[in-house]
Amino acid sequence: MGLTRRGLLMPLSAAAMAAAMTVLVTAVVPGAAASAGTSPGAPSSEAPTSGVPASAAPVPEAPVGEVVGTAPLPEADLSHHGYVSFSNGHIAIRIRSENLGPSDVTASTVRLRFSAPLAVTQELPYDCLRSGKATVLCETGGLRSGGGARQTALDLRPAGGPDEVIVRLDTVWNGGVRDADPKNNVHQVLAPATGDAYAF
Repeated sequence: MGLTRRGLLMPLSAAAMAAAMTVLVTAVVPGAAASAGTSPGAPSSEAPTSGVPASAAPVPEAPVGEVVGTAPLPEADLSHHGYVSFSNGHIAIRIRSENLGPSDVTASTVRLRFSAPLAVTQELPYDCLRSGKATVLCETGGLRSGGGARQTALDLRPAGGPDEVIVRLDTVWNGGVRDADPKNNVHQVLAPATGDAYAF
């Protein structure tokens, strides 16, 4: 998946990444002739061999599941907090995104999914775009370890005039770091159409 809109960057296909990291090991079939031109069953003055060339060095075995020759992923802790309010046919969302470290994050993308489809026409912030009938993606930009938070503000309109809306928020791209504590960037909020602010 590769979405780009004025700086909004989404990751490449996970399948492509896995293919690039795959280590192929070619096995040598025992019993192959040591040299072309040797007749089957012909006596040999040399000692029997296993069929593996003498110059081939043994390949060390890696533990199962470990990719050979790759460095561990940098670690960071993304955090998204804020509030949701719903009234007069408008969903107001405020998101505060920050990185608790220890590594910097070059970019991250927040995904907002709604229990009701959104109206066809929406005015979105510069770094946000639609992804389906009930999903919005927003780019936070780079997040330094322990640096200042990035703010995202949205004013959206659901279709059909529901009495309440459920908002599910998570990080769909984190710049390729490992997030050991994803609980503080995955939230679900139920907001009735009362105008009250519900924190996450």
